[in-house]
Amino acid sequence: MGKLPDGKTVFVPRTAPGDLIELGEIRQHKRFARARLARLIEASAERVEPRCPHYLADECGGCQVQHIDYETQLKSRSALVGDALRRLARQEVPDPPIAPSTKTYDYRTKVTLHVSNDGRKIGLYRYGRPDQLFDLKWCHITVPELMELWQDLRALRPLLPPDLAQVVLRMDRTGGRHVVLRIGPGEVWSGFEELRRELTRRNISATIWYQPEGGVPRAIAGAGEAFPATVFEQVNPEMGDRVRSFAVQQLGDIAGCRVWDLYAGIGETTMQLISLGATVESVELDRRAVAEAEARGPAARRHVGRVEDVLREMHPPDMVIVNPPRMGMDERVTAGLTRLAPRRVVYISCDPATLARDLQRMDRLRLVSVQAFDLFPQTSHVETVALLEPV
Repeated sequence: MGKLPDGKTVFVPRTAPGDLIELGEIRQHKRFARARLARLIEASAERVEPRCPHYLADECGGCQVQHIDYETQLKSRSALVGDALRRLARQEVPDPPIAPSTKTYDYRTKVTLHVSNDGRKIGLYRYGRPDQLFDLKWCHITVPELMELWQDLRALRPLLPPDLAQVVLRMDRTGGRHVVLRIGPGEVWSGFEELRRELTRRNISATIWYQPEGGVPRAIAGAGEAFPATVFEQVNPEMGDRVRSFAVQQLGDIAGCRVWDLYAGIGETTMQLISLGATVESVELDRRAVAEAEARGPAARRHVGRVEDVLREMHPPDMVIVNPPRMGMDERVTAGLTRLAPRRVVYISCDPATLARDLQRMDRLRLVSVQAFDLFPQTSHVETVALLEPV
């Protein structure tokens, strides 16, 4: 952030606190401006050399702060949470403590690659330019096992579907590698046998999934009954486990309590709650994720659907743990939690702004504590765990 001569705030990506720069491509808005870094005149002491060649050469949008040292990254993400809580939720709180990631590179177990209209490029978008795609060679925040698989697939590009829209690379908890090939709606691909033969000939170990847009994915090579690679799971599993364990601990003694697990995913939090003696009701929209949760066990009362649609079917809870998507909770959910006022609510958030909005809506619940976690080093994203109790 900087100031223009007229006092207007200007936002400039790829800069660091203390940089002396020359602005370029200034775009004026009513209350602020955006610009690009035209020339670095004097570098900040907090600036470092990015590890990934794509970051500078292709202005990759997958990372936003690879040019800033890690300690400064942590402080900035903590400040993002504190600022949102003070400014949007009207909470008088300091910037929260933040738990650093165990890895600052090579941590992502999933990456989604996009395909250009002519099919010549498969990669990521340039920062702030969603109409410009560059061909990806190696993503340095993704685990090497997936990037090695990507090198093999790049050599087999002529065998991929001609109407390919996305390539999703994913590694499951057992180390199994998956490729989801997504194509356009109504399209049919008949070339998977040739791809399967070539994968076998080259001894490439991976489960290949084929998914038409809006259709059900199916495995066409590799394991027949494989992990459902299209359901949501945290892309930094080690840090995700830390967040989950910390969140459950915030509930305190839950033995004999009825606990809601909202936006439950594949049921990992549900399993942990049951192991501590709670009776759990969970809600998850993705039917495949619920099927995976049931296969893993243990038994719980599981609802398939949107939380706001099934809330009134559930037994009143003693405590609640919520982990909504980036858009936060529907207003009907925050209204329901406010009305019920459970003894404790633990909110796991991946977006400080929607967390702050939802906290402001739940005026019968007070914010007790906040802890941030760095699940996504080299990016501007941050995970937050907030503990709420009745006023």
